[in-house]
Amino acid sequence: MHRIVKKPLHSFDLTGPNGALDASKGEQFVTIRQPRLLLVDDEPALANFIASAARECGFEPILTDNDEQFRKQFLGDRPDAVVLDLGMPGMDGVELLRFLAGENYRSPVLIISGFDRRVLESAFRLGEALGLTMGGPLEKPVRLEELELVLTELKSLVP
Repeated sequence: MHRIVKKPLHSFDLTGPNGALDASKGEQFVTIRQPRLLLVDDEPALANFIASAARECGFEPILTDNDEQFRKQFLGDRPDAVVLDLGMPGMDGVELLRFLAGENYRSPVLIISGFDRRVLESAFRLGEALGLTMGGPLEKPVRLEELELVLTELKSLVP
């Protein structure tokens, strides 16, 4: 289910691809579909923190906490962006990068993880080598300002 936001026409620049006019009630409104961000992280507090920041940046966050949920959600309704943790019980984030590449996913992917910076950079380079559009990476614990900056950048990459 996509979240649709309706606001008065004067509030928006209509140059974006998701804008549309709704004059059915004699008023002019712009309907904008918020880009969906699929998040996989097994730490509920951090997942909710990221989801809250994503909402503030204009995303509709979809939270999953394991590999199976992530794949099912991804295949059921392909998201506009992905945020993933590299290290979770019973799952390897690198496997998810390979899964995304195997699905020819071209929308942005952000890695947020508690692993050492060198591991994050290696995973980032692997994602790029697999043809993914990579953002970040961000090291846990992540500061809100840094997260919002990267999410805003990620949103600008959404096709």
